[in-house]
Amino acid sequence: MSNNFEVIVIGAGAAGLFCAIEAGKRGRKVLVIEREEKAGKKILISGGGRCNFTNIYSSPDRFISDNPHFAISALARYTPQDFISLVKKHDIKYHEKKLGQLFCDGSSKQIVDMLLKECKDAGVEIIYNCKVANISKSDNFILITSHGEFECESLVIASGGISIPKMGATDFGYSIAKKFGLKLTEIKPGLVPLTLHKRELDVFGSLSGVSFDAVVSCNGVSFNESVLFTHRGLSGPAILQISSYWDGGKEIVIDILPGIDIIKEIENNRSAKQLNKFLSLYLSQRFIDKWCEMYFPSRPVNKLSPKDIIILSEKLHNWKIIPSGTEGYEKAEVTKGGIDTDGLSSKTMECKKVKGLYFIGEVVDVTGWLGGYNFQWAWASGYACGNVL
Repeated sequence: MSNNFEVIVIGAGAAGLFCAIEAGKRGRKVLVIEREEKAGKKILISGGGRCNFTNIYSSPDRFISDNPHFAISALARYTPQDFISLVKKHDIKYHEKKLGQLFCDGSSKQIVDMLLKECKDAGVEIIYNCKVANISKSDNFILITSHGEFECESLVIASGGISIPKMGATDFGYSIAKKFGLKLTEIKPGLVPLTLHKRELDVFGSLSGVSFDAVVSCNGVSFNESVLFTHRGLSGPAILQISSYWDGGKEIVIDILPGIDIIKEIENNRSAKQLNKFLSLYLSQRFIDKWCEMYFPSRPVNKLSPKDIIILSEKLHNWKIIPSGTEGYEKAEVTKGGIDTDGLSSKTMECKKVKGLYFIGEVVDVTGWLGGYNFQWAWASGYACGNVL
């Protein structure tokens, strides 16, 4: 293998491979460097092993960034339909699960195999188990690695964030950004389960595995999906979504009976039935028993005063919880924050201060909602970059 390349991409994940494919298609001599033993490890575990590879409702308002306009250009130039066309080209069967989320009928490995096949067809070279020790720049970039020294005109950092460290995630991309004078926004776990304080956990900790549909709100944003109790707190799609908007010490508000006018329901059913039994018509008996124990001691429905019913309705539709924290990067699906987009071109992902240096994918301060949005950002940012290298 020659050690001189026109393009080197660090990171054989979704964004890195896609960028390499696009650059390779344009006749560029491309090398992908991957520190792990195989490509796409996060792709392989995504979507429960079936890879939620995009979302048909992808739009800029489904992404979080200190600059909400940054992702607009890339997302417009490479859409979910573009990636679906590639999936169809490789005869990968897929289905919509819910809310626009597309999954492979088979396994995530189909997406990795597709990307590697596209890399091969585009003449892209990939080396594995290769750690980068140092990067410097004169006319070109010089990389000192465990596989020797490499040189390139254009260098793309697609090393991801620091979520799920057991899959090999590191802060490499952030370190390179700092070395070349780029700023970082606040970095924190995103799409992550929330933990509860001891007071709530002593009551609800025994409900691990119990779920219910709810509307969860925080900082003016709401999600209507399921909530799941864990042995440490709360998870499930609605909680993972809201976690990206939650700040430590702030409360989240949970409507545990969305769309149900409980005042009217009680008025129409003034029986001697115990409240917890009545509410079990709408919620798990195990959950409502604990909820009543904590917030509204059960009594016969026909013994509730008008004031009691109003208070009950308020508590059910506005259950306020202040989480104690999150389960951290070990359980976070993504890293929120990253390379400050003020230092990058939104059209090419190139660093404004350092010609030929690019950052794409999760390492950048663009974080998508749960449900295929982060993969769409990987494809879109990789495409934008790969077409100008």
